[in-house]
Amino acid sequence: MNPEEICIFALNACHDFGVRIGNRLALPIAEHEEKEFEDGEHKIRSLINVRGKDVFVVQSLYGDDRHSVNDKLCRLLFFLGALKDASAGQLTAVVPYLCYSRKDRKNQPRDPVTTRYIAGLLESVGADRVLTLDVHNPAAYQNAFRCRADHLEATTLLVDYFAETLRNARIVVLSPDIGGVKRAENFRDKLSSKLQRPIASGFMEKYRSNGSISGETLLANVKDCSVIIVDDMISTGATISRAAAACRAAGACRIYGAVSHGLFAGKANALLQASEMDKIVVTNTVPPFRLDAAFAEKALITLDAAPLFAAAIERIHSGGSIAELLEN
Repeated sequence: MNPEEICIFALNACHDFGVRIGNRLALPIAEHEEKEFEDGEHKIRSLINVRGKDVFVVQSLYGDDRHSVNDKLCRLLFFLGALKDASAGQLTAVVPYLCYSRKDRKNQPRDPVTTRYIAGLLESVGADRVLTLDVHNPAAYQNAFRCRADHLEATTLLVDYFAETLRNARIVVLSPDIGGVKRAENFRDKLSSKLQRPIASGFMEKYRSNGSISGETLLANVKDCSVIIVDDMISTGATISRAAAACRAAGACRIYGAVSHGLFAGKANALLQASEMDKIVVTNTVPPFRLDAAFAEKALITLDAAPLFAAAIERIHSGGSIAELLEN
């Protein structure tokens, strides 16, 4: 790839992930400056000429100890706007974890639809394209944007791991709620194809009302099986821990979480350490900085999503097919 035609920026909060992408593409990370002001405001600018270039900006939108999710979002928006003003050619926001994507419809009167608002903000500063991984509702994500919106899936990464780990095991793929059945079925189908044998599936009954979760029925035969609970994210861990407990009570021998994004917020440390899961497999779109280090070393497997993003960027730049990338 020609550095005269394409450049990749990684904002400071996502520098390591951006470097992984750049290394995969044999491209250096483009230089930029982030300046902090005493009153909490900030300025970000490119230190290179981006006129006419295919520009990619990497920023994963999760809150951490240094910057809130809103601060990271503002930094990304301001930098995209500055790049567009500097005559960037095509401008792509590469967002490994996209904030606010869980609120994609109105559940109560006068509810916000933040997925649509985030789309409007990114488009308003000149983003020509958005590239992300496993949002909560892909259809809502794609419908929210008027610019091109590419949606990658961690399924292949997770399938490769479990195909090797559970090659000879009796496997059941489980969705922790009925809303995730389609996601779990996609995973089950690809794992079955990889192992060239049938794999069972099921789901857990779940109802949410006023912040409380109910429903105890497990619709799957998991006795003496290795169960893979598939979800797009772990936040507090309540949903996946509840499903794991039901599987253990029903006789499962090994229980794994297969999750795209590990936020591990709130009471996640306590819930997950007390849960029945043997291993939790996540990608590195969000670093597991909130988890207890000893527990993370024992129970957490982290898969690198940067090569998937690098392959997508290469295809976007060359006019290749993202759909083919996901199929393969």
